[in-house]
Amino acid sequence: MGYVTAVPHPRSEAAGPARAGRLSLAVALLSGALGAAVALLATRQRWAEGTATVAGGAFPLTAKGSDVTGVPAALAIVGLAALVAVFAVRKAGRLLVAGVLALSGAGIVAAALIGAGDSSALDEEAAKASGDTSATVAALSHTAWPYVAVVGGALILLAGLLALRYGRLWPAMSGRYERDGAPRARRKPVVVDPDRPEDIWKALDRGEDPTGA
Repeated sequence: MGYVTAVPHPRSEAAGPARAGRLSLAVALLSGALGAAVALLATRQRWAEGTATVAGGAFPLTAKGSDVTGVPAALAIVGLAALVAVFAVRKAGRLLVAGVLALSGAGIVAAALIGAGDSSALDEEAAKASGDTSATVAALSHTAWPYVAVVGGALILLAGLLALRYGRLWPAMSGRYERDGAPRARRKPVVVDPDRPEDIWKALDRGEDPTGA
């Protein structure tokens, strides 16, 4: 008996990469945009709190994420810009922008983790409140917002990794307005029949001389 070998259809072979490209694109767009929004939101919240001794009493102090470090907010904006720029470039340029996107997310994660245990911002506030440059904050505690920024950075990092892996399958901005230097095909002139009034009127509408003079 002979064996029949099934030959995969070309469309089925192409459907796998196309589906992976669409899925990775959707996940990257969602995670990148959401990550930037989460990171920016987290930097505006209270990251640390403590007390400073002022005139014999305890004075409460708080520090927002932007007071602790400005890196996460700045990198979130860079990451968002890189996410958009991924679709404006091709080939090596897309890999470069995808790398910037991934590094932005990694930088947010690192800066937020460092800021989660930082007390310098509150120490500065304690020095200002007490008038003593050597004063430090007491009863220092941190909120969960630095770790929310870590989550935002991780989402941006995921978008960058997806762009590095599947970016070649993603569409690019239309090049219909790009000048590639190639000669454009000229449109064939419309032949006007002088015996047909409708052809004459159409030529006049196009701004042409129907007499051919």
